[in-house]
Amino acid sequence: MFKKTLLGAVALTIMTAGMVQAEDLKVFRIGILGGENEADRLRNFQCLVDQLPAAIGVEKVSLFPAADYDGVVQGLLGGTLDYAELGASGYAKVYLSDPKAVEPILTTIQTDGSTGYYAVMVARKDSGIKSLADMKGKKLGFADPDSTSGYLVPSVSLPGDVGTTIEEYFGETGFGGGHENLVLEVVKGNFDAGTTWSSGVGKFDDGYTSGNLRKMVDKGILDMGELVQVWQSPQIPNGPIVVRSSMDPDMKAKFKEFMMALPQKDPACFSAIQGGDYKGFTEVDENFYKTIIAARKAKIGS
Repeated sequence: MFKKTLLGAVALTIMTAGMVQAEDLKVFRIGILGGENEADRLRNFQCLVDQLPAAIGVEKVSLFPAADYDGVVQGLLGGTLDYAELGASGYAKVYLSDPKAVEPILTTIQTDGSTGYYAVMVARKDSGIKSLADMKGKKLGFADPDSTSGYLVPSVSLPGDVGTTIEEYFGETGFGGGHENLVLEVVKGNFDAGTTWSSGVGKFDDGYTSGNLRKMVDKGILDMGELVQVWQSPQIPNGPIVVRSSMDPDMKAKFKEFMMALPQKDPACFSAIQGGDYKGFTEVDENFYKTIIAARKAKIGS
């Protein structure tokens, strides 16, 4: 039902500006990135469904969990979503398609005060793979073509670390259908290793303080004792909270105020949405993502 609703929402790209504005006072539409169990995503964002109507003055909040990253990107470009939390590469894709479609307004602060995270490559502990050198000729899995940590940054950084192209170094590459699915495929042995995201703060054995590994540990679907980390990227800018640029300015201000207060007002809701431990939010704009925009343009073109 929710997937059908999302497809319908994305299809309404010819919606007029007047119609979009008319919805500002009625329905607030949240896009949720794919790559994680849909029921879990809906549950994590339910607190916003409950709280946002009164906070920003709408009648209801609707959730649209996309099957993949691109579903949310297209919804934002089409003006059929009002808010989403993107990875930096996902935002770069929107920006390169239409710089005025959305505004990045906030990003998360890690528990150590940083505003970045890392791509990490993990393999099964019993595979004998302990380093990148052990991955030569092996099968590497990426998370999603629009994922910053799951594809863009590894595709840019790994060639320098292995001294040749990804195609020449690894025996085979593929996509796992999102971060959670990718790690599960690594555990099953369908990939020798895979790239996902983590805060890089705290202990690997805990899945770090936040990120995909931590979310999977907290849900009880991953035992970190089964994995070993074989690579870590340079630091990546934390992804942005974005809102539709044409949103009513008063609603935009109320939403931003609500989100800034959320970590203190409702820590459980904040943690559920973000997937782990963070200090809070800080303000950002498009300049915070210039390096990722440039990297995506150079690597993918859009």
